[in-house]
Amino acid sequence: MDRSKNQSRAVSKKKKVLDKINGDDALLILKALASEDRSIAKRIEQIALEYLRDIDVESVASQVYYALEGIEVEDLWEQSGSMRYGYVEPSDRAWEMFEEALEPFTNELNRYFDLSLDNEAKKYCMGILKGINQFNKESTSQFKDWAEDAPDELFERVLDDWKKACKNPEHIQEMEDFIEQGLGK
Repeated sequence: MDRSKNQSRAVSKKKKVLDKINGDDALLILKALASEDRSIAKRIEQIALEYLRDIDVESVASQVYYALEGIEVEDLWEQSGSMRYGYVEPSDRAWEMFEEALEPFTNELNRYFDLSLDNEAKKYCMGILKGINQFNKESTSQFKDWAEDAPDELFERVLDDWKKACKNPEHIQEMEDFIEQGLGK
């Protein structure tokens, strides 16, 4: 009886450890397991690729839209105008803030290219472009007034960067069709 209680506690304690590790810990543990056993390494890669291939254009677009919509005009005012070391043009700072909000998404897009996941990069880029387009058309935030040209110009920059990295003419055509038909540009 006591033995089963001790085993139950040990299992319970193990579950708590797994529930409490953070992402950095998990990555170190995965790398340690992968270096110990090649079959585990292959399985980890397989699961990672399955996860990375699951891209929902609508979800990415929504995330981009809300990242841009979440930029507070008060933050812009606080970070621009007369400052201790000079003057920061509000429209320049607005552009920077817009770029900063997009940076995690463009970094993720580049990661897909680094992993040679070109189809996934195409879908992810579609999501980014759709989110920027949605922000440009639908947002009523005061911040948007300070970065009037940013949505169109950064849309074009993301698209141009994607086209430079894309090696598949069919994907480029699919993207152009998506932009023309899906975004009305």
